[in-house]
Amino acid sequence: MHHPHQIRRVMTGAIRHPLRRAKVPGEQYRRFIPWLEQSLTFSLIDPVADLETFHTWMNDPRVNAIWDEAGDLDKHATYVADRLADPHVTPLIGRIGDRPFGYFEVYWAKENRIAPYYDCEDFDRGWHVLIGDENCRGRDYVTAWLPSLMHYIFLDDLRTQRIVGEPAASHAQQLNNLSRGGFALMKEFNFPHKRAMLVMLLRERFFENRKWSAHLAAAPAAQAAE
Repeated sequence: MHHPHQIRRVMTGAIRHPLRRAKVPGEQYRRFIPWLEQSLTFSLIDPVADLETFHTWMNDPRVNAIWDEAGDLDKHATYVADRLADPHVTPLIGRIGDRPFGYFEVYWAKENRIAPYYDCEDFDRGWHVLIGDENCRGRDYVTAWLPSLMHYIFLDDLRTQRIVGEPAASHAQQLNNLSRGGFALMKEFNFPHKRAMLVMLLRERFFENRKWSAHLAAAPAAQAAE
């Protein structure tokens, strides 16, 4: 958990924002999931140990349809290195027990492409996900990783009051998953590459409604990539 001190502001291009702290290798979050009878973890991606898994996932046609990052191992090594070097992105591998199941990018919204589309605050964060293991794409898994990822984000910096996202406005199943997880559907808007829905989760709602704690048995199945 990060305990905030004085804010030091820096510039990234024309964007003035708080200086983001350096990434710490290794495990970032752990939580036991009773209905899976295993622990779920998020760890900073290892550019060597995790590369083959990441490469395989990115070349999955179902994942590539969303991410559009299929390619050879060198391309994916460069992609991972770029994300690790980017101060505004934290690239994570999710595991159930020892089994990798997904890749997650947690980003600072102020320096991200989403910032111009709403009244962005300094410590807002957003996220992208791909579920690479096809056996981890069902209801039991989305009700494990989705609230756990939000829990990790809110615990990682106490100044983060809002988590945002920009799923496709036409993706009804994903929007239902997010609504069940506490996200408000704020507005539709046009990204250069898609019609998107701005979604937002407040810290107050997440903790007061204990959104991390319930296994939502009626929740619809998760998608491969979001």
